[in-house]
Amino acid sequence: MFTGIIEDVGTVQSLKRGVQSMALTIESPKIVEDVQLGDSISVNGVCLTVTEFTNRVFTVDVMPETVKASTIRLLKPGAKVNLERAMSAQGRFGGHFVSGHIDGTGTIMKKEHKENAVYYTIKLAEGLAQYCIPKGSIAIDGTSLTIFQIEKNEITISLIPLTHKDTILGQKNVGEAVNIENDLIGKYIVQQIKNNGQTTGLTASFLAENGF
Repeated sequence: MFTGIIEDVGTVQSLKRGVQSMALTIESPKIVEDVQLGDSISVNGVCLTVTEFTNRVFTVDVMPETVKASTIRLLKPGAKVNLERAMSAQGRFGGHFVSGHIDGTGTIMKKEHKENAVYYTIKLAEGLAQYCIPKGSIAIDGTSLTIFQIEKNEITISLIPLTHKDTILGQKNVGEAVNIENDLIGKYIVQQIKNNGQTTGLTASFLAENGF
């Protein structure tokens, strides 16, 4: 489990491609300070398992399903990546519940500076918008963000200066792809309504009538 608060921006040192899988070696002295074999690291929002490490780099395997479903397949040596270690039970919970299981991808359609903020309009892959609500949470490339506007299958989010400077999203531009993880609670609610709405009485209209 992660929070969506990025700890470091690492650099892809090397990658090995299989027929459908990958292995990434990423440099980040900060992240490997207390890493152990088998630890979970969020790489651009994708939960990956540490298989090797030194005092400067760590290696993770990427299985075929993850390669297919995320932007990890687009990475090249030298690419910058958002990194977050799994949440500590003793740590502060600063973002929202992020599993590291990517739901799909999005494409940046518009980038606009407004005073101290940068607004991004992102077109979501088919089916992802149903899990979004205004002022709801979403993880984009592993960064916990708030949805300010929804129009069909496009959402608008805003980056404060610190997030713009300290994550890779601030360096991305129109046309580039991002990883999307929808809010975990929202996904469970939608699935519950789809599967059991007729038998439990929990429907979209019922939730709307009661202020949800």
